[in-house]
Amino acid sequence: MRYAALSVSTILAILVWGSLVFVALDQGWGKSAIAKKGELSGFELAAKEIAEQNNQGNISFILVEGGAPVADFHLSKGEEVNAQSVFQVASLGKWVTAWGVMALVEEGQVDLDAPVSDYLTRWQLPTSEFDASGVTVRRLLSHTAGLTDGLGYDGFATAQTRQTLEASLTQAADASPGKDGRTVLGNEPGSAFAYSGGGYTILQLLIEEVSGTPFPTYMRERVFDPLGMERTSFDQDAAIELELAENFGPEGTTKPFGWYTALAATSLFTTSEDLATFVASQAPDAANPVLSQETLALIRTPHASEMGADIWGLGTMLYAPNDSGDFIIGHDGSNEPAINTAARLDPATGDGIVVLATGNPMLATQLAGEWVFWKTGNVDTLTFASRLPTAFLVFAGGTLLILIIAGFAIWRRARAASRQ
Repeated sequence: MRYAALSVSTILAILVWGSLVFVALDQGWGKSAIAKKGELSGFELAAKEIAEQNNQGNISFILVEGGAPVADFHLSKGEEVNAQSVFQVASLGKWVTAWGVMALVEEGQVDLDAPVSDYLTRWQLPTSEFDASGVTVRRLLSHTAGLTDGLGYDGFATAQTRQTLEASLTQAADASPGKDGRTVLGNEPGSAFAYSGGGYTILQLLIEEVSGTPFPTYMRERVFDPLGMERTSFDQDAAIELELAENFGPEGTTKPFGWYTALAATSLFTTSEDLATFVASQAPDAANPVLSQETLALIRTPHASEMGADIWGLGTMLYAPNDSGDFIIGHDGSNEPAINTAARLDPATGDGIVVLATGNPMLATQLAGEWVFWKTGNVDTLTFASRLPTAFLVFAGGTLLILIIAGFAIWRRARAASRQ
């Protein structure tokens, strides 16, 4: 009976310890902001110091306050970069693509809850055990459509070797390592969150089919031109004609840019200045020429969760509560060899951050996460994920200590019993 009670106590101790580790991770216990709350110049200086210590290529950084850029810095190991230098920003383009889709929704050309198949003639999801009519535009935007591709695109060496959009959806030849490249319905639509690059490639096709316009042209005319984002494009040829920032790998050498079929998912070209304009256009009092305030609110309404936390809206990540009844929103991007980009916005204040980097696979995400913690005291989603390995080691170490103590207690009781 004594041993049973000790076993129960040990299990409870491990559960309590695990809960404490999780809460500490979620609440940022032991983590300090890199600057005092409200001290803009202090945050800029601290962020620049982190960037100078960790930059392996180039970085372009802008802070937005109240819907206006207020501070910036730009660093490079090679050719000089500035706020007008064009970066390839990888998956961050999904946030922008969502605006193109939502513009069609506002115009009544697309129904968020209609099967996406209703709008497609050039390609359809392959037959599966699940009902494809549940793959709606809303679920594609929020990564809850049941697609199991997990893409990830690595791109092609030349423009000429790119696949057609339809061929890429059937089986992407440039699928990221470990992925077979097929965009398929592998789970019940609406049952769970599963990040899907293939889903955004379907949305790229949707935009082309509904608008009757090539995707890069539609996005320029419907989103970029109205916002004044003059150096932003999904057209790589057009981007090359501008001032492209060098693409550095983690070892500090320059790498060629990949060419992509899946533009919406991974191949937006833009500048920190243009992205700051995009972020600022969502400030509370901003006159947004693309989307209504009602649509912007819908975009950041929770549509997907993990581990009990709301993590995704319609095309935007929900990084952390903003302590005003809403969320810090935005998106990150990461492409091989070491493109890393991040943008965050507090829609309650119009404050935000834009960080575009190459050469370090986590520098932009790190600085954006520091901004969220500095602004709100809350740990953002990606910072939480990056700290999980450390938290697991702490949990494992504490669990081992509990088991050692329990084992010692059992040994003492057994020894005492043998003497009686």
